Amino acid sequence: MIFKRKILTILLCSASVWVNAQQNYVSKVWVADNGNGMYKNPVVDADYSDPDAIRVGDDYYMISSSFNHVPGLPILHSKDLVNWALIGHVLKQQPPFDHFSKVQHGNGVWAPSIRFHNNEFYIYYPDPDFGIYLTKAKNILGPWTDPVLVEAGKGLIDPCPLWDEDGKVYLVHAYAGSRAGIKSVIVIKQMNAEGTKTTDAGVLVYDGHEKDATIEGPKFYKRNGYYYIFAPAGGVSTGWQTILRSKNIYGPYERRVAMDKGTTTINGPHQGAWVSTQTGEDWFLHFQDKEAYGRVVHLQPMKWINDWPVIGTDKDGDGTGEPVLVYKKPTIARPNGLSGQGKIYPVQTPVESDEFNENKIGLQWQWQANPKPTWAFPAAGKLRLFSVQLPDSSKNYWNVPNLLMQKFPAEEFKATAKFSFKPRLEGERAGMIIFGADYAYLSVVKKKDGNYISFSMCNDADKGTAEIVVDAEKVNTDEFYIRVSVKKGGICTLSFSNDEKDYTPFIEKMVAKPGRWVGAKLGLFCTRTVKTNDSGYVDVDWFRVESF
Repeated sequence: MIFKRKILTILLCSASVWVNAQQNYVSKVWVADNGNGMYKNPVVDADYSDPDAIRVGDDYYMISSSFNHVPGLPILHSKDLVNWALIGHVLKQQPPFDHFSKVQHGNGVWAPSIRFHNNEFYIYYPDPDFGIYLTKAKNILGPWTDPVLVEAGKGLIDPCPLWDEDGKVYLVHAYAGSRAGIKSVIVIKQMNAEGTKTTDAGVLVYDGHEKDATIEGPKFYKRNGYYYIFAPAGGVSTGWQTILRSKNIYGPYERRVAMDKGTTTINGPHQGAWVSTQTGEDWFLHFQDKEAYGRVVHLQPMKWINDWPVIGTDKDGDGTGEPVLVYKKPTIARPNGLSGQGKIYPVQTPVESDEFNENKIGLQWQWQANPKPTWAFPAAGKLRLFSVQLPDSSKNYWNVPNLLMQKFPAEEFKATAKFSFKPRLEGERAGMIIFGADYAYLSVVKKKDGNYISFSMCNDADKGTAEIVVDAEKVNTDEFYIRVSVKKGGICTLSFSNDEKDYTPFIEKMVAKPGRWVGAKLGLFCTRTVKTNDSGYVDVDWFRVESF
């Protein structure tokens, strides 16, 4: 028993060291903290769409949609709402497991909600094809319980719970027209005391067809005797933040718009979370759609005026705010009880670069589907990717599951990886990919007479379009470097080097495109075209994201 306790202690200490390493990271391409008591938006310039957030004590936690990508349901942590670190994922595999063993673009985890109740973290998330799930944990790092279906059904999306003072438990949610055949409406349902099952068919509390087309993403709160539903409306890139309030949980609900684009360039600022600091300030986290870069996270000041929230800055005093680009950091309570401007907390950002020195794959990496355990292994300071046979049904790489990718970290950056390719079979291939509905990759492929540099590009991959492939000169070494340079507008250049000094570009211009509900991604892969009882592999020594 003592031996088991020692092992557990070692494992917990190792996990803590690894998480701390993730939290101490500072990006070379985007930092929101200006270092002078001010911050700039976005606070996370990466595709963490549909954010929800809470404060527990002195800690802030944020989650987001992850769709078909695994591990899913990312968890970010902050001490000041400006500096965020990715600390874990809720779903190591996505249920139903067999269903998500194949790529399911745009399906899976849609807008989730997180709450802290009875000393437990509750996360409700929707899968638009299966229903609303609940998973719980006593520790934010897990273990998380196996997801249970709170309500099965198609088109049930964007759930959020509320525990009322009388002990009753409610769930608000919206509908996806693509599955349910209705949309732009908000319903409230009662749940059992455990919050694990809905117990009625629900009450329609708001129909947005007249004023708030495509209203969805509701977040449920109670304040000063009012029930509040914060709900985005008007579309992903064109919308606004609607607020509904009522003294009765089932309505009727009054309506106001708390924030819209106003005079700014921040399109569609909506869908997110109201968070209060220990010092009593109110803030709102939301997304902005940036096409190929995905839906990035902004932080807005928020004030209550006559029991209505006003988000951002209200320049004309009409009760509707607009987003800020630069603003004073939240006033966060210091450990000794004094107040400050957040300077006591170090600058940090989600991790992008990876030296592959840890004994687990970094949190920034996700597969396109539930992975098999043989796809990748940490191996003596490198990441080893074994070649995986392309699916027989694949017309291109759109439905290839073993693409190990991460989000674009900023509007402009360059990413470089060092490869050591050890193929066994003709047709094995390893390289770097820029992925979306259009994609391109630069790779080295094994042919009968040796290895060759190969450039592949595919437009409208989601429609089954074939790749355009250009094979270039023979490579006389198994060690090489591939780099992607990304400029504003998602303009990408892929280049190749034998020595890490001179890079040869293989395309002058490729414009990144988003995937299905997600921004473009970049990453690594190793594939083959034939079935075999063994495979070659590529070792990736490092992957580094830098500025120009």
